[in-house]
Amino acid sequence: MAETTQQPEALDAGSEYRQPTYMLTINGKDIGPKINGRLIRIALTESRGEEADQLDVELSDHDGKLAIPPKGATVALRWGWVGNSLVDKGEFTVDEISHNGTPDVLNIRARSANLGKGLRSRTSSSWHDTTLGQIVKDVAKANGLEAKVGASLASKRVQHIDQTNESPVHFLTRIGRQHDAVATVKKGVLLFLPINGAATASGKAMPAVVLTRRAGDQHSYNSSERDSYSGVRAYWGDTNKSQRRASIAGTETNLKTLKDTYATEDDALAAAQAEMGRIVRGKATLQISLAIGQPALAVQTPVKVSGFKPEVDGEDWLIKTVTSELTGDGGFTTKLEMERNGEDDAPTKTDDADEDDDE
Repeated sequence: MAETTQQPEALDAGSEYRQPTYMLTINGKDIGPKINGRLIRIALTESRGEEADQLDVELSDHDGKLAIPPKGATVALRWGWVGNSLVDKGEFTVDEISHNGTPDVLNIRARSANLGKGLRSRTSSSWHDTTLGQIVKDVAKANGLEAKVGASLASKRVQHIDQTNESPVHFLTRIGRQHDAVATVKKGVLLFLPINGAATASGKAMPAVVLTRRAGDQHSYNSSERDSYSGVRAYWGDTNKSQRRASIAGTETNLKTLKDTYATEDDALAAAQAEMGRIVRGKATLQISLAIGQPALAVQTPVKVSGFKPEVDGEDWLIKTVTSELTGDGGFTTKLEMERNGEDDAPTKTDDADEDDDE
C-alpha cells in the first residue's frame, strides 16, 4: 500500500495514442539497455495487509546472453507513460527465479523489500498499559524501521497484549484486524493505518479518484445481502463481576460471534466493530479493468465511478488490490479490485453473556 497525496480529479482512457515506458534497476544499476527488445511483460500486484506486493518480470533469453540475478537482489521499478513523470513503485527483493525453454525465457519474481527474515522471524514480547501507537513504534524500532501510525489509532489504549512466538508481520496483522487497520512496509517505513479512513499517516484525507465507464473496458459488480450478518458479538472477561460479558456492534437479528475472549470491554468492542466494518464493506464489490493503465493508483485510494448503474455510481469505493501489467508490445493495463468504503454507524452495547448463545 503506497501513501498517495495527489490524485487526478478524473481518469479517462482518452483517444490519443500513448506509449508506456519504465525504468528497472537491479542493485542500483539500470538494466534497461540490457533487456531492450527482450521484455515480455512486467506485472505488479499491490495488496494491503500481510500480503507483500509482488513484482514479476518476464524476459526473452532466446540467445542465452541474459545473466540470472542473485536471490536477495534489490529490484526497483518506476513506470508510466512517455511525456509524463514516471511513478515510483518502490523496491522489491528477488526471492524466486525460473528459466524455461525453448524458446528460453527468464522469469524473475520479487516481493516488497523490508519484509525479510526480521519481520517474518518468530519472537515474543509483551506490552502493558500503553498505546497502540507505542506498540507499533516498538515493533518498527526492533526491526530497523521508522513507524507512522494513523492519528485515530495512535492514542488507543492497550491494557495488555502478548506477542507469543509469532512473527512481527503476523502480530501486526492480528492487532490490525482487531482495530480494522492495515499494517504494511513502504521504503523503510512501517505504516499502520485505518482501513476505512482513506487517510495518510499524517491524518490528511485522500481525495477520491473519479473513474468513468469510458476509462475501463471490463467491469464486474457484485452485491449480496444473503446470509449477511446484522451484528457482531465479542466476549470479554469482567473481573469486577467475575463473569464473561459480551459487547455487540450492530443489531442482534443475525449475530456473528467471534471466537476469542478479550481482556477488556474496549478490546472486545474494537474487535466487534472491526469485524462489522469488514462485513459492511464486503456486501458490495467492484472490479474494473482499465484499458489505459493508471500507475499512480494505489491501494486504499477512495474511488467514485460514473456511467455505470445507479447502484454502482452511488457507492463510495475503496481500492483493495491493484494489478498492473506492461507488455513488450506496448500494452499497459490496470485492474482494480474494490470494496465499499462505508463507515459502520451501527449501534453498540454490552450485555451479560449467556453461555448458551455461543455459535
